Amino acid sequence: MERIEQHASFGGRQEVWQHRSGVLGCEMKFGIYLPAAALRGEPCSVLYWLSGLTCTEQNFITKAGAQQHAARHGLIVVAPDTSPRGEAVPNDPAYDLGQGAGFYLNATQAPWATHYRMQDYVAEELPALVEQHFPAKPVRGIFGHSMGGHGALVTAMRHPGRYRSVSAFSPIVAPTQVPWGEKAFGAYLGSDRQAWKAWDAVGFVASAKERLPLLIDQGEADEFLATQLRPELLQAACAAAGHPLSLRMQPGHDHSYYFIASFLGEHFAHHARQLQGV
Repeated sequence: MERIEQHASFGGRQEVWQHRSGVLGCEMKFGIYLPAAALRGEPCSVLYWLSGLTCTEQNFITKAGAQQHAARHGLIVVAPDTSPRGEAVPNDPAYDLGQGAGFYLNATQAPWATHYRMQDYVAEELPALVEQHFPAKPVRGIFGHSMGGHGALVTAMRHPGRYRSVSAFSPIVAPTQVPWGEKAFGAYLGSDRQAWKAWDAVGFVASAKERLPLLIDQGEADEFLATQLRPELLQAACAAAGHPLSLRMQPGHDHSYYFIASFLGEHFAHHARQLQGV
């Protein structure tokens, strides 16, 4: 563990750490915001953010304005990278496969399987690291954007009891039914579409072992809405299963961090209610 950045912010501190990941077999970076209480050594609940395609740990911590909300609610916020990195890590020239496009799953196919185990990283290795080295309670929420929204929904559903709250911005809710997901899943998981279903939020809803309330914001002017995101599929699945969902379609908003920043405070309040009872 090596701290490579630190910045005072809203009474707390935004840091970036680098470490060797045994799960991914490479060096990884993550951003972590420590509110004032954490700097005093007081245990805080932790909110994990999963970013979208092409992002690193930097996008969220520099663009979203999350620090003010984390400070207000006294939450630690952790923002990992979106994939393994490095010269030895397989890659692809396209933006939607390989480095920057880990899809938060555990790959089973060569050449990806050795390094691309992002589900194990974000759900197990990274929380263990955070709870060992920082004043972090084992009380966790998770949220994300686009590919990271997919990751947040699937990770929460795959690990009942591990997270107390979940939300998403513009998530890829049905990756088995849209081009982004079909391309990535075909590469990482192979041609057996049955195996893909284990990583699909829409497919998971009916059999979910807990009913965490889902908060989802989606911009109506999002260029990917009709082809890649398709929130209506999750809405129908939740209605059929009786799973609590608040899907908020936001007029005029696109897929950008301008959209995320506009509603991020409401997502923090949603998580704070679940994590802290306030």
